Amino acid sequence: MKSGRSLAIRHMSLALAGATVCSSSSWAAPRTPAPEAGEKTLAYTTNIEPTKDVSVDTGIAASSMLQSLQKTQAVGAYALAGRIRGDYDRIDGALQSQGYYAGSVKISVIVGGRTLDGRDPTLPEALNNLPAGAKVKIDIAASCGTQFHIGSITLTTPPEGADGKAEQSASSKRNLPPSKAKASAPADASRASTSAEAAAQGMPVTLNKAEQKVFGLSSGQPAVASDVLAAQGHLQDLLQEEGHAVADVSAPLAYLRPETKTLDLVFRVAKGPVVVIGPINMSGLAKVKQAFLRRRLTVKEGQLYQPSTIEAARQDLASVGVFSSVQVRNAPPIITLTPGKSLVPGVFQAMPIDFGFKESKRRTVAAQLGYSTDLGGRAGATWTHHNLFGNAERLKLTALVTGLGGSAQQGLGYDVYADLMKPDFMGRGRNLSVRVEGVRQDLYSYTQTALLARVGITQHVARFWTVSGSLSAEQEHIRQFGVGRNYFIVSAPLNGTYDSTELSNPIDPATHGIRASVSVTPSVSLESQTSFFTLLSAQISTYFDLARLGLTKPGRSVFAVRGIVGSVQGASTYQIPPDQRLYAGGPATIRGFRYQGVGPQYGNTKYAIGGTSLDAGSVEFRQRILKSFGMAAFADAGQVGDNSTPGHGALRVGYGGGVRYYTPIGPIRVDVALPVNRPPHGDKWELYIGLGETF
Repeated sequence: MKSGRSLAIRHMSLALAGATVCSSSSWAAPRTPAPEAGEKTLAYTTNIEPTKDVSVDTGIAASSMLQSLQKTQAVGAYALAGRIRGDYDRIDGALQSQGYYAGSVKISVIVGGRTLDGRDPTLPEALNNLPAGAKVKIDIAASCGTQFHIGSITLTTPPEGADGKAEQSASSKRNLPPSKAKASAPADASRASTSAEAAAQGMPVTLNKAEQKVFGLSSGQPAVASDVLAAQGHLQDLLQEEGHAVADVSAPLAYLRPETKTLDLVFRVAKGPVVVIGPINMSGLAKVKQAFLRRRLTVKEGQLYQPSTIEAARQDLASVGVFSSVQVRNAPPIITLTPGKSLVPGVFQAMPIDFGFKESKRRTVAAQLGYSTDLGGRAGATWTHHNLFGNAERLKLTALVTGLGGSAQQGLGYDVYADLMKPDFMGRGRNLSVRVEGVRQDLYSYTQTALLARVGITQHVARFWTVSGSLSAEQEHIRQFGVGRNYFIVSAPLNGTYDSTELSNPIDPATHGIRASVSVTPSVSLESQTSFFTLLSAQISTYFDLARLGLTKPGRSVFAVRGIVGSVQGASTYQIPPDQRLYAGGPATIRGFRYQGVGPQYGNTKYAIGGTSLDAGSVEFRQRILKSFGMAAFADAGQVGDNSTPGHGALRVGYGGGVRYYTPIGPIRVDVALPVNRPPHGDKWELYIGLGETF
């Protein structure tokens, strides 16, 4: 019986290994020796008989080298025999990972019309004697037997002399979060032949209610390896979140009890002291000023040590945009803080931490390309300096040629601008932006040549909320319907945005959440005639993943819905400069109609007048196909009126579809849209090519 218990430890190790194989996509199967020169290779097929447990079937399919390599690697006769023998242990491990310790594995090999057992010593020679081109059939059948359940669960401190001293614990040397790397079983495992002996090697460890809840294991539940490993990881994570920076929960010692079909577990738990964050060091900085990063840092010396808050601080520093990588690690040994530095009453021991930075290139050049049948092509380049003065200031210089063809264009235009963004301006999370822009547009609705200057401040006020305000001045000359006028426009836009899509890259397709924005823009127009008006606008979009209904995998099938309303208050259509009026048509509002192609027109022409109200809505279905491709189908509807209340005007409806090619920087979009009720002189169809989804 004693030898059986010793064997139980080995069995548990196999079970845990089996669980890893089943759950980790990064697992790489051992390499099978390539056939020697002149040695013939064998083709074979593998058939796995299903059991009554889907989890076991999945584990067997994932762990079987015969199954995974039958189409990817040529194999000689003797190597195939070795592959067959190896599958016994791998499949046995898959059974044990689900608690089936009394299971069995049978592998039958059909060779030249006769069936041999996979362990038959004559199998290698029989395979080698097969004629060239012969195929081998392999059947795998597993019998689960009785599922074992968890017996006793014991938590103790590591045995005296084991590698578990708090200050020198392995977890104190790991990259944060420490829970990502679990400790191996203590070195004393082989010295304890029963769970009682193992428990006696250390002192009992008591868990509080929160720790018991997150640990989650209880006697009597199935002895599934993934549940046991999850309990180990969850407990270690919580202990560290409670301030035990060097807490270490070992992989369990497992003792099989065949007579009761149970598995006794012994966990070694070294909590270590509760600590606060010690001195914070920053390394690897070259051009970025450390003072800027320390002002931005969301953790500080003396607060309770918690991996989650430290990781959040790391992610925040990485989001500044000037680093290719940001890492954080513990920097032991634990030290004692002087009185007054600890922010946690009664806790004076502290774990120093180190943030390591690798700065990215300060200057980048990017090309911009786009095309639609209404606005034509646009092409240009952007030069960006990402760290102008050492505080992550970003200067962007862009020059674009616009109006390269297009049904809404009469000639070439340009858009040249300089953007300067200064983060954390007079406070954390507050960005200052300055833009100077020169633009020319030769549209059918009007021709505009303008110089614009704007200064604004954006402030993050909550997790999903951002508010902004700016002051802009624009000097422009506009020619419409043969009449040219000069305007000087001063405006003060105020904006509020909400975004719960939680995307780090705004170009990535959203699969859940809501995006909403509201803006109020009081303006005054001078020179040609003086008018005061206020533009009110709101937009909302939401995304629903069919995976929430269990119909598809996450992110594969998504419905997207968008609504837009706008209104100009305080002035009529002709009292407002033409570029300040409301227009619809194009991918930003109603697809299937050219840019500015929806709304009041000048006489019986294609020239748009613009309006003082707008409302539009879109419904789009996005389906991802394979890894890099996708498709979309959509319908849009909306109207523009000369009444300040939305809902007036001729309702226009468009529909269409497109394809997507997903790249690391976002999807490349190609859409074709058609109008349902085309206005006079309207386009019959529109083509849109761009980067990212339309909304």
